[in-house]
Amino acid sequence: MERRPLGRTGLEVSVLGFGAGQVGSADLEDRAASALLNGALDAGLNLIDTAPSYGLSEERIGRFLSGRRQEFLLSTKCGYGVPGVEDWTPECITLGVDQALRRLRTDVIDVLHFHSCPGEVLQRAEVVDALRRAVAQGKVRVAAYSGDNAALQVALSNGAFGSVQTSVNVFDQRALDAAVPRARALGVGVIAKRPLGNAAWRFDTRLSAHDVGQYWERMKAMAVDPGDLDWSELALRFSAHAPGVSTCIVGTANLDNLQRNVRLLEKGPLPEAQVSALREAFRRNDAGWDGVI
Repeated sequence: MERRPLGRTGLEVSVLGFGAGQVGSADLEDRAASALLNGALDAGLNLIDTAPSYGLSEERIGRFLSGRRQEFLLSTKCGYGVPGVEDWTPECITLGVDQALRRLRTDVIDVLHFHSCPGEVLQRAEVVDALRRAVAQGKVRVAAYSGDNAALQVALSNGAFGSVQTSVNVFDQRALDAAVPRARALGVGVIAKRPLGNAAWRFDTRLSAHDVGQYWERMKAMAVDPGDLDWSELALRFSAHAPGVSTCIVGTANLDNLQRNVRLLEKGPLPEAQVSALREAFRRNDAGWDGVI
C-alpha cells in the first residue's frame, strides 16, 4: 500500500489507516477484534487510530498487537478520562499518557492527539507543555491535535503540533480550503477522519443524530451523481487523495469491508473533472450550512 510522509514528523503512514473505534465495542467478541486488528496489518495498513473513549479499543490493541508493535504506528488521544483527575489539566495529560502506555502495552505512542478540545484549552501553556514533556521524555513521538473549524486553526497557530486530524469528506470540505493547505505549508501532517461522511447515502430519510443528519442534508443539497462508482468508492478516493492529506482513517467491524477499501484505494485518485464537480457542488451550498458537525 502507498505510504506518505506525515508532514515533517519523520513518520510514513499508509494512505489508509484503521480507525479502531468499533474494535472497542463490548458487543464484538475478542476473536473478531483480534482478526480485525491483525487483518488490518496483513492488508498493509500501518496506522492504527484509537482513543480512551473507544471502550475496550486501547486494551485490545495492546493485547492483540503487542507482538507486532514494530509493524505499525500507534495513534491515540488524551486530555480526559483519567479517574479522579479534572479533564484538560497538566495532571490529566501526564497521567493519561502513562495510562495509555499501559493499556496499549507499548513504550511509546507514535502520535498522541489532544482530542477535540476547544481553542481556549490550546491557549493554556501549562496544558500544552505537559504534552511537550511527554515528547521530550520519549513517551510520545509526535504531539498532535484532533478537531475542526476554529479550534483547528488555533492548533495550527500554536506551533506545538506536528500532525492534525480533521474531517475531510465529500460533505465536509471546509478544511480543504483553509486548514489543510495551511498545515501543508507548515509541514504539519494531516490525518483525514470521517472520509466516508458517516455513509449518509445509506439512509432514505434524515436521521436524528446530528452528524449523520447534517451530512445527509448536505448530500441532498449537493445533488451529486456518483456516476459509475458506488458512493463508498467515490467518497474514499476523494478524501484519501485530497491534496495535503497524508492518510485517512476508516473504522469497520467487518474485515471484508476493510479489504475492499484497500482495493478501492489502489485505483488511485478520482478523475480531475469529477473532483472539480464535487468541490463546486460543496462551495455552491456551503454558505448556508452550520459549520459544526
